[in-house]
Amino acid sequence: MKNEIVLKELSTAELKEKLENERTLYQKMQMSHAVSPLENPNKIKESRKNIARCLTELRAREIADKK
Repeated sequence: MKNEIVLKELSTAELKEKLENERTLYQKMQMSHAVSPLENPNKIKESRKNIARCLTELRAREIADKK
């Protein structure tokens, strides 16, 4: 819940930057997990959910701008 509040306070440019950072982090974790198991593989799931949250907020803003 706290993450959603923080995302709503960010500007669209900051949100896109955060999304890009999350995507690169996710890809790095996937690659390193394929080579050797991560200490906490749940971080992969958490990163995927953060990406989805960012995309959801961006889409909500896009829909609000059209109205």
